[in-house]
Amino acid sequence: MPKDQTDESKATIYDVADHAGVAISTVSRVLNDSDDVADATRERVADAIQELQFRPNRTAKSLAQHSTRTISVALPTFTTPFHNELLKGVRDRLDDEDVDLLLCDLEWEAPKRTLRHFLEGGAMDGLLLVGVPMDEEIADELRMLGVPVILIGARAEGFDSFYWEDESGAKLGVEHLIEQGYRKIGMITTPHANRIRNERIAGYRQALEEAGIEFNPDLVAHGHTSKHDGFSEESGYEAMQDLISIDQTVEAAFASSDVQAIGAWQAIREEGLEVPDDFAFVGYDDIKVSRFIGLTSVAQNMYGVGNETTDLLLSRLNKSGPEQHVTRLVEPQLNVRKSSMSDR
Repeated sequence: MPKDQTDESKATIYDVADHAGVAISTVSRVLNDSDDVADATRERVADAIQELQFRPNRTAKSLAQHSTRTISVALPTFTTPFHNELLKGVRDRLDDEDVDLLLCDLEWEAPKRTLRHFLEGGAMDGLLLVGVPMDEEIADELRMLGVPVILIGARAEGFDSFYWEDESGAKLGVEHLIEQGYRKIGMITTPHANRIRNERIAGYRQALEEAGIEFNPDLVAHGHTSKHDGFSEESGYEAMQDLISIDQTVEAAFASSDVQAIGAWQAIREEGLEVPDDFAFVGYDDIKVSRFIGLTSVAQNMYGVGNETTDLLLSRLNKSGPEQHVTRLVEPQLNVRKSSMSDR
């Protein structure tokens, strides 16, 4: 590849501004299709974008021509039931739309690094970004993308955001167990400290202490399997084994995910115990299988969130969405089933 072509492929917004003879803010307004740009200036910036092959390439092309649009969904994984629920909502909303769907597996271990690499391609007209903690650097990268971006599971100024307060969701689940008469309640979580883990532990602790039950950190257990960052059946199974070995008087457990609760349920069976007669469970996420096995769970309405965020993204692409950015707290809902309803 010729040297000048290599250099062009690495062009920055500063190069575009210099080439077009405008300010960086003007380039940003053109990328975001703002009305506050003169036609002659817009054409000059578009020419510079095309000549320098500035990322995002698809945005540059769309300034001159219309084509089938592409919506991207970037998420930590698309193999877990939790994320599958979200993707079903996205897919169903796109059924009658002439839109391509592009998925990016961000990988649990290094989601921000994978996201940056994905953004370099720029092959999208809109983005749903799921489960990535936001900082100013990532926010700047997303703004430079020049397409509508909706955050799911995070929030940041200048973006449409749908998010949860995990502390209140965990508190809701543990309070239900306390209301059922359980006092020795363990928790199954993940091994790595992060916002979700910390908030759900905080909700678990708050529910116990408000009920006059002492918080015992020894009853907060996690498995050793690293798959899906600990949100797996294997990890829940291992954590339940550890809980039983630490304190055999534990009579109920709140799990940070339904898949963990399902694995823990198997560990309880192997101890010769029955759910809910001998042991109670509350999970988190309310995935489809939970409704069939009778697992009480805190629902996050992932299908609905996927459907609603896709609808909003389409409206942004069609310039018909709300004038202000949407910031929506998705309230948790407890769906009570047999796993927590013994006759005590």
